[in-house]
Amino acid sequence: MFSLDPDSSIPLVVQIVEQMKALINLQKLRAGSKVPSIRQFADLQKVSSSTVVEAYDRLVAEGFLVPRQSSGFFVRNVSRSLYREQQQSLRNIRFDPLWFVRKVWEDASADHTPGYGWAPDAWIDDEIIRRSMRNLAGKTRAQGSGYGLPKGLTALRLKIADWLSEREIAAAPDQILMTTGASHALELVSQYLLRPGDTVLVDEPGYSVSMSNLRARGAKLIGVPWTPTGPDLVALEQLAEQHRPRAFFTNPRLHNPTGASYSPNTGHRVLQLADKFDFIIVEDDVCADLDAQARHSLACLDQLRRVIYINSFSKSISPRLRVGFITADPDAIEDLTQIKMMTGLTSSEITESLTLEILNEGRYRKQIKSLNERLTQAQEQVGNKLVQAGLELFADPSSGLFIWARHKDYADSSVLCNEALEKNILLAPGHLFMTDGRPSAWMRFNVGFSNKPDLFTFIRQQGNR
Repeated sequence: MFSLDPDSSIPLVVQIVEQMKALINLQKLRAGSKVPSIRQFADLQKVSSSTVVEAYDRLVAEGFLVPRQSSGFFVRNVSRSLYREQQQSLRNIRFDPLWFVRKVWEDASADHTPGYGWAPDAWIDDEIIRRSMRNLAGKTRAQGSGYGLPKGLTALRLKIADWLSEREIAAAPDQILMTTGASHALELVSQYLLRPGDTVLVDEPGYSVSMSNLRARGAKLIGVPWTPTGPDLVALEQLAEQHRPRAFFTNPRLHNPTGASYSPNTGHRVLQLADKFDFIIVEDDVCADLDAQARHSLACLDQLRRVIYINSFSKSISPRLRVGFITADPDAIEDLTQIKMMTGLTSSEITESLTLEILNEGRYRKQIKSLNERLTQAQEQVGNKLVQAGLELFADPSSGLFIWARHKDYADSSVLCNEALEKNILLAPGHLFMTDGRPSAWMRFNVGFSNKPDLFTFIRQQGNR
């Protein structure tokens, strides 16, 4: 039942945990059944007992196994009412942007999840996080109890300043404000820049969470159409002239949802238009570490004159860390710090310390390299298979998480996505990424979760109805 590969880059502990969870979820290991003892499992799979102990401990912590004194480990009994609720939940999906975001966090009942927005857990070196947690726990705290510094952990901001310098962005540590992820950063920036009724430009399609946040601020959203090389520059100039926006919220690198990136010419022209029409650019660059190409950010080209730069470690380390940051000119950072303190006091010094420990861990750069290699390979494989299944691709990203594709027979992809739910496949329909929620033929595919034969079979079958 288990197939462990000691030569894999995925630690044996993670392999055991994920395979055991899969067997339990598929009910091949039924609730109440006894699993092999630690010694039996170690002997059978030819692994160390300490490896099995750690794997079983994780399965107990995650609620999959229950230890019983002198009896061993058993598969936890799960409430049947909860199981039925999870199985039925996909049938009632509404594909509303905010509801969809919550659903992909809460619900694990789909067999295939190409609509997810992060890298698979198995692609992240969990041992780096665990080792860093152990190292951090063994260190004496330099500071006493308290909420931490308003701008965030000083040592981490120094580390980020070095990271920015490597990417030719000149920023002192005092120009860096730590946040609870990139979404929190976007919320703080929108509060800083906008008043109800202000007009903002956004990528269209674009990041649905950011759009929802801007609407909540009372902003008027104007979508800028995207091309495979970034925003349509003619449309951007016309919209800027017509609406005189306060800001342009954009995701230039490995764009969510299309996977496309700004060309160098596009980046320079966008900055010229920002000067011409006097608007601020809010650059969301959360996939910077996933980019196989050495692209310059807008913040690099502009040196934080008109650009407010946002990034996080959710894509490169783990989405569970919730550590992000804002970089901007000193006056903007001081105002943003005040807003941060008024709305939520400080960010978590514990998670920031853990992030610093991980960044200082020797294996971190190796993890980034491994993750990028996986994504590059998956981009090619998934892109080719989607085309063979009958889909048209918007762009050829070659790296990063996302592919934007459409089926020629569906003007509204939500129809296809609802049909996919009947097969327990959770897709991300295009209307989720539109400013007004209008129907779209396009869908977002996460290559980390899309290389599944059942997905491609389903898509092919839709073209033969």
